[in-house]
Amino acid sequence: MQLELDISTTLRSGKRSFALRVQCASDSQRIVIYGPSGAGKSLTLKAIAGLVTPERGHIRLNGRTLFDSAAGVNLAPQARRVAYLFQDYALFPHLTVRQNIGFGLARGWFNPRRGERHDKVDYWLDSFGLRELAQQFPEELSGGQRQRTALARALVAEPAALLLDEPFAALDPALRVTMRLELDQLQRRLGVPMVLITHDPDDARILGEHVLYLRDGQIDSMEKAG
Repeated sequence: MQLELDISTTLRSGKRSFALRVQCASDSQRIVIYGPSGAGKSLTLKAIAGLVTPERGHIRLNGRTLFDSAAGVNLAPQARRVAYLFQDYALFPHLTVRQNIGFGLARGWFNPRRGERHDKVDYWLDSFGLRELAQQFPEELSGGQRQRTALARALVAEPAALLLDEPFAALDPALRVTMRLELDQLQRRLGVPMVLITHDPDDARILGEHVLYLRDGQIDSMEKAG
């Protein structure tokens, strides 16, 4: 994966303001943006996904320009071919596991039908060990099972990159260790490029091939494995 960021924006709330100024370039498959709460990690990730528009700069992924303020380019989130995994997973409570995964392939306003089958959905059900849970609803799942469902939904559309917003924050410590290792193995097996944000040093240590330390809206330092 080739990711190039050069973005700046300022958020204001009353008399307070926060300035984000991020400049970096990486060709790593596993980028971790690490830093304390309020450092601008989520804002940076949302800018890559197209959920936030910077005031100035550019974002390029694998040679494609996703955003360029000078050139007037700002691709819609759907056109960026990135999958965004929210911290709370954002599963649809009224849809089954199979339907939630199938939603990643859906076009238009209609949810996948409960009995509808698709080879890609079946593949990810098997890949994440969710086949026996296919007809269950999110409220019936454990934290780890919900995360696997959300990951499957993100990957079913074959994105160019997977963006993960504090993916283990909602898990208890023991499950966090398990799911961190599962994600590590999954990424190595599938070769799906990922950008992950976290405030946990263990996430950065285990999952970061290229770690960007973000503090007060700016990259404080960078560390590349190997």
